[in-house]
Amino acid sequence: MRIYFTVLFLLLFTVSFSQNKIDTAQVVVSGRINSEEAKSKPYVIMISADGFRYDYAEKYSAQNLLKLSAEGVQAKAMIPSYPSITFPNHWSLMTGLYPSHHGLIDNFFYDYKLQKNYAMNKKDIVEDGSWYGGIPLWALAEKQGMISASMQWVGSGSDAGGKRPTYYYPYHEKFTPSEKVDKVMNWLKLPEEKRPHFISMYFPEVDGAGHHFGPEARETEIAVQLVDAAIGNLVEKVNDLGLKNVSFIFVSDHGMIQVDGGNPLEIPAVLLDKNRFDFYNSQTLLRVYVKNPNEVKSVFRELKAGKSDDFEVYLDKKLPKYLHFATRDDSYSRIGQILLIPKAPKVFLEKNQKTSLGKHGYDPKLVPEMKATFFAWGSAFQNNHKINEFENVNVYPLVAKILGLKIDEKIDGKLKVLKPILKK
Repeated sequence: MRIYFTVLFLLLFTVSFSQNKIDTAQVVVSGRINSEEAKSKPYVIMISADGFRYDYAEKYSAQNLLKLSAEGVQAKAMIPSYPSITFPNHWSLMTGLYPSHHGLIDNFFYDYKLQKNYAMNKKDIVEDGSWYGGIPLWALAEKQGMISASMQWVGSGSDAGGKRPTYYYPYHEKFTPSEKVDKVMNWLKLPEEKRPHFISMYFPEVDGAGHHFGPEARETEIAVQLVDAAIGNLVEKVNDLGLKNVSFIFVSDHGMIQVDGGNPLEIPAVLLDKNRFDFYNSQTLLRVYVKNPNEVKSVFRELKAGKSDDFEVYLDKKLPKYLHFATRDDSYSRIGQILLIPKAPKVFLEKNQKTSLGKHGYDPKLVPEMKATFFAWGSAFQNNHKINEFENVNVYPLVAKILGLKIDEKIDGKLKVLKPILKK
């Protein structure tokens, strides 16, 4: 089984990410120490397993996660922000803001005011904090005298919110899950004044398997069990340290569904005129920017008239309110004026473009397979507590409450949603 895990990990690395030169060294911001008040605060370890669908733990017998969450808190599911894509949702979890409010509206997008592209696979871009709105939890902690650390969470290599974590590793996929656990343990073994009280960590394996092999594949099951083993190892080692007041929060950014890549939707012919339009295709969402604002309504009517039963066409200002992705929400003017939304399992493909077996990005209300996972256990949480579905922006005020951090800026999340899961 260990050989299978290793082979799977190496395969996922080669299909999901590549760089000519990969820097694996830790970055340490010097000169920081915990305040006296911070030293007495609890510890929170917030873990994300990318693409860990809401039903994967039971479906694939993630024994450690099932046991730990049964002793703590299990949510029926967690609702991703729209679109249910990796970078937007990791930043929503870390800031308590919907993607339209924090600005990270996709993994790839163009900002017409800045006249620049954002791309999740460009190191210099993802480490530029000017792209990111909101105050991430590590910046909130650091500004209030509390040391933080991040193991490759989205945006943690940037100065978003004005403060990087004191300890972090730039993103790459060279570390195995067990190596990540060991590095987190090294942080927790630091002297009290240097020890982080908020730690975020990220595992990409389940998402990689779901994309490449599909959500029903044996490889996806193995990836779930690989992450589950790492969580069990982490909790055991943390318990052996004897630290007081440690809480764990296990989340994912979205789910996964197998798509109909063999019968894709074609990009409507009218949109191929680059003199009139730009379009941005994540395959499960097609965003259209009309260069002449006077043409928006006529183009919308043309697209609406020509649409099939396999996708919907919306003026951005008319998108359903619960998605928080319409013109009224678009704080950075990055979304576009017209949205074409395929009905799962359909995807939009450009000429000669391919897709993966598994995809995400759909509306979680219409496609339950998009729903994410939320488990929590440890000193802060109720025991044997099950809760209903909730939106992921509510995790931010929960973590701030546990750590005793004050939130000064407006967020979308509400403490009242998850406060009942905390011990009285």
